[in-house]
Amino acid sequence: MTYVSGIYQGPVGSSQLPSTTESNDTLGKDEFLTLLVAQLQNQDPLNPTDSSEWTAQLAQYSQLEQSMNLNDTMEELLEAQKNSDRLAALSLIGKEAMVEGGDFYLPSTGEVEIGYMVDGQASDITLSVLDSGGATVKTFQPVELSSGNHFITWDGLNENGERLPEGSYQIVLQARAAGEDETVGVYPLVRTEVTGVDLDNEEATLITTVGEFNLSSIHGVYEPGQ
Repeated sequence: MTYVSGIYQGPVGSSQLPSTTESNDTLGKDEFLTLLVAQLQNQDPLNPTDSSEWTAQLAQYSQLEQSMNLNDTMEELLEAQKNSDRLAALSLIGKEAMVEGGDFYLPSTGEVEIGYMVDGQASDITLSVLDSGGATVKTFQPVELSSGNHFITWDGLNENGERLPEGSYQIVLQARAAGEDETVGVYPLVRTEVTGVDLDNEEATLITTVGEFNLSSIHGVYEPGQ
């Protein structure tokens, strides 16, 4: 999210995490065991390896094997959790989801639940709706300024009361904190019905009446009408 003096603009972004690669110089358990066997085969019979040193090396091998087995187990658990989350997303079909995100699609019905989440206490908030060209088509001055989630039913009309065409729109928020030395965060929300789930990607994607959203952007799920 991008903040400048209490201003949020644009969709929620995703941070880029640095990729990690395994070095070709990493000593695996098979190579470690091969070295130990080679050391045993090539030791001087008149001056064999000290038993304490040999025991220490075996202990290192055991620790290495346990560590690698633990890594494999953790990867399997993480993969199982991902699959479980993806399948659980199917149960959201037919329910209403509260999604964090600035971009949404105005359907042909011309009505959508848009809102904002306040982190703190605000003295005033301005919610603007922009079209795909970046022009402001509707501005709201919400009266709910306390911490929490708040929604507005937008009928799809512009400032002149004209029906806007279906298509892509964006929420832009500006907020001022109640206290002079305080700060307040505002986050755009959309509440919509889940009509399907796409499991083709690594993270499940929810298909809704106002767009597609990643499962991780969901902040709440409700029965229709609640």
